Amino acid sequence: MSRKNKVAYFYDSEFQEFYFGQNHPMKPHRLAMTHHLVLGYGLHKKMDVFRPRKAHPAELAQFHSEDYIEFLSKVTPDSAAKYANQLRQYNFNDDCPVFDNMFKFCQLYAGASIEGAVKLNHGLCDIAINWSGGLHHAKKGEASGFCYINDLVLAILELLKYHARVLYLDIDVHHGDGVEEAFYLTDR
Repeated sequence: MSRKNKVAYFYDSEFQEFYFGQNHPMKPHRLAMTHHLVLGYGLHKKMDVFRPRKAHPAELAQFHSEDYIEFLSKVTPDSAAKYANQLRQYNFNDDCPVFDNMFKFCQLYAGASIEGAVKLNHGLCDIAINWSGGLHHAKKGEASGFCYINDLVLAILELLKYHARVLYLDIDVHHGDGVEEAFYLTDR
């Protein structure tokens, strides 16, 4: 007798509202397009669908530095000029612009990844899907490659609470340097 995998799927229609800028290649509205495909093919009927919760700053600080998290929580497009030195310090540039509700976006995609790992740890699902996640370039104290919070590191840290080792496979065309840097000195 075969056992069906229980799938947890995380999505929030709010993702399509986040906007990195006209000429920026990161387009969160693609998440809505993917979700419409999930609905169109009826895949949502075979999954438990969850709305992501916002990760708390203390959760984000399990990997990221507290000063970096504090900066992310307060910088806005209107206040960017005031924080020019910190923008340079934290590697904000054309790849990593400040945009409206940026911190909320970070909290939502990180919250989905963390919650997916929690559900895996507690046997509440066999597979967790978070199309908004996978932002693998963010470092402990800096943004990089469209990534502000490294949700993968946070999910791995959650999985390591229950598992001796975690296998991380990155199928992105770009090197997941933020994840590598986070776990470079461990064999877990």
